[in-house]
Amino acid sequence: MNGVTEPSGNIRAADWLYRSRAASVLWLVARLWLGYGWASAGYQKLFGSEKAAFWYGGGAGVKGFATAGVTGSTAGTGGASYGWWAAFLHNFVIPNASWIAKLVTVSELLIGVLLILGLFTGAAAAAGLTLNLVYLFTGSAGVNPAYAIVAVLLILAWRNAGYLGLDRFVLPRARDRFRRGPRTGLTAPPLPVAEPVG
Repeated sequence: MNGVTEPSGNIRAADWLYRSRAASVLWLVARLWLGYGWASAGYQKLFGSEKAAFWYGGGAGVKGFATAGVTGSTAGTGGASYGWWAAFLHNFVIPNASWIAKLVTVSELLIGVLLILGLFTGAAAAAGLTLNLVYLFTGSAGVNPAYAIVAVLLILAWRNAGYLGLDRFVLPRARDRFRRGPRTGLTAPPLPVAEPVG
């Protein structure tokens, strides 16, 4: 080999990042940082300083956020950059702000906890990335670009990113379970044997 690629055909740096146990320490740090950010955001909406606007406020926080996105879009001062997104915010999010606020709160908290535990790391990072994109489409930068970059990296490294977490134990069992299929106690009848033609 030329020293740049591994026998697997992957670039050496990619092999190290996505396969080595030493790199799983790096992913642990990234996972804990991102998980803490999400868990803290969800906690603030449920128990902390934002609870009046999200969990107990009938969705006032979501309604204000979506309204600012629509207003900024129409005024040309930021907000939702796409007309279809502004229409979605205006026609769906604002009228349903109450239950969406609770969904956002629970989602942020759950994403954070799953990332911290290293449980279903790839799926949790993908859910976080989805929320980041919603926030970015609405016109909020803040921590969203940084969270989105780390989420993409965790999605790419999903196997190794959860190695120092519960994924190390749960994913192999889930894989084996799906390979075996459900246990019903029934067996499939044998396939018929074709009779030779004459």
